[in-house]
Amino acid sequence: MDAVAARARALAPDMPVVCAFLELQEPTLAQAAAGLVAAGATELAVLPMFLGVGRHARDDLPRLVAELRERHPAVAFRLQTSVGEDSRVVELLAKIAVE
Repeated sequence: MDAVAARARALAPDMPVVCAFLELQEPTLAQAAAGLVAAGATELAVLPMFLGVGRHARDDLPRLVAELRERHPAVAFRLQTSVGEDSRVVELLAKIAVE
């Protein structure tokens, strides 16, 4: 994830990019969002770095983003679909698999 974040920063240097974690590591999503909001962010996109749609993507993230919306009503939060649902990721994984 850190490598993806670093590459995203290189592609869009004016856009703040922060990794957040649902368990076992910090910052949590709430901590990362609070830091971005404190830095002046008014829009936040949450990109789940999951290949599948399990409990975290299906249940936990929507609940956590709803809590963030309540905590930061002046901020627009957008929960994107998990990366594993993006056809470009599926295509790249398939190409890697057949090499």
